[in-house]
Parts: sequence; C-alpha cells; structure tokens
Amino acid sequence: MAMHPNELTVTVDVVRALVAEQFPEWAELPVRAVVSDGTVNALFRIGDRLGARFPLEPGEVDRTLRWLEAEAEAARELAGRTRFPTPEPVALGRPGHGYPLPWSVQTWIPGTVASEADPSGSVAFAEDLADFVAGVRAIDTRGRTFGGSGRGGALTSHDGWMETCFSRSEELLDVPELRRMWAALRITPRPDPTDVMNHGDLIPGNVLVTAGRLAGVIDVGGFGPADPALDLVAAWQLLDTGPRQVFRDRLGCDDEEWERGKAWAFVQSMGVVWYYVESNPGMAAFGRRSLERLVLDHLSGRTGGIGR
Repeated sequence: MAMHPNELTVTVDVVRALVAEQFPEWAELPVRAVVSDGTVNALFRIGDRLGARFPLEPGEVDRTLRWLEAEAEAARELAGRTRFPTPEPVALGRPGHGYPLPWSVQTWIPGTVASEADPSGSVAFAEDLADFVAGVRAIDTRGRTFGGSGRGGALTSHDGWMETCFSRSEELLDVPELRRMWAALRITPRPDPTDVMNHGDLIPGNVLVTAGRLAGVIDVGGFGPADPALDLVAAWQLLDTGPRQVFRDRLGCDDEEWERGKAWAFVQSMGVVWYYVESNPGMAAFGRRSLERLVLDHLSGRTGGIGR
C-alpha cells in the first residue's frame, strides 16, 4: 500500500538500468532492494559499498535536485566528525527509464537498524548514543540558526499540526490524555536560545546496531542547527527507562532541556501513528511505542526518569 498520494514506484530493473547508463563503472555490481520502514526514499544497494536513495514523493526536478544537493552537503559536513560512521555522498543521478526525479548514491554503512536489533535495554548502547549526540553538538554552527518549518524551533509553532494529529487519532489513541500532555509540554521554557547542531531524526530506522552497540547513523540530510533538545527524541524512541537515564546523565541534561526533548519526541510520534497506520505498520508501531514511554514517564510525575 502506498504511503503518500501519487507515490512513485521504483523497481530493481529501473535502478539497474539507471546505474548502467549513468555510472557504467558500477554496471557489473549487483543491485538489490532494501526492505525498510523508511517513508521518504526507496533504498537499493549497489554492490557491497554503495547505497542508492530514490525519492518516493513526486516533485519538481529542480526542487528535488536542490534538496538532494543540500542533503549531500549536510552528509559531507557530518562525515568523520564523530567516532561513529555516517554515510558520505558519492554521486547524484538523473531522471530516466521512467523514474522522473534525480536520485542519490552514498556510501553504505553496515549494521542492523535499531527497529530490528532493538538495543533499548542496553546501557552500553545508551552511552554510545549519548556520545554521538554530544559529538554532533560539538560541531561549529558557523553562525547558523534554525530556519526551517519542521522540528527544532518553537514548540508552539506545531499546535496546528498537533490538532490535526489529535483529530485523526481519536480511534487509535487515548487522545484526551495526549492533549493534556501536549498542553504541558508545549510551554516548556527555553532559557538559552542558542542553537546547536543536531542530526534531526534519531529514530530507530536511522540508527544502526552491531553486537548491541551503536554501529553508525544514517539519513543525515537533516543535520543542522536547532534546539539542543531535538536529538533527545532518541531517549524515548530508542531506550527503555534505565538506559534512558544513563543517556540523560551522560549528556548532563537539565529538567527544561529534558522536557523539551520529550516534547519533540511527542510531536514526531503523534504524527506517524495515524498517518502510517495502514501504509507503514512498522513506522506506526514505532510511534505507538514512543508514545507509551512518554505517557508512562508523564504519569509517573517525574520530569525525566529515575531519580528526577
């Protein structure tokens, strides 16, 4: 089932033809589709070291190309800046063979996505994840500040979207309780307005695991300046209570920053449950699990887990 209106279809045969035509040096490499809960791109492997990403939503060629170029620049800036591998841009492909948009090629990072490996109970993984967030935060913003319309700016700017999510979730979730949560979370103070660099989308499908440790982080096109609490979404989207506390302590989060992280996790999780309930059950399940953790934390009367 398609996840988006007029969603594009990309097949292995089309990818193989595009690779052979535009990148003949890779023509002999095997091409195989990657099963994923991802919602933005169809993923394919080219040999063992490369991955191709094909946007799924229709759009203008020039606009899509600018988006892919911005993603490549973000990936280039992040690569090698933490101790964990992230994809590096390799090439941009052109439309062809029935596929109407530009597409991208990146290095392939080995590992199992956290949605499959489930490292949620691992203290060592929580420590690794905190180290990744700290490493990203340490990268110089070069004077840049948040300027987007997505997550990472003012919480209250998402009130309209939250109302849409509540109305669409009446048959799926305990909406009255979730409305009460949002009423409290949306006004969490941010005394220091200084932005820092964030990955921007630390969900299980973007985090790779090997032997219970963080092996790498993918989908880095959203890397940029935002509220320092934005990457704290990982605390509820990836970790159980004990490791979540380890993650918080390692980063040294105060109560206000921790609550804003909870708010950003809430915004993201509310959106994916109803939107993907039929078209992407894995993504919807991730949203439900995150909301369950957030609600339990909220009902406990603590601002951030054990001992807080």
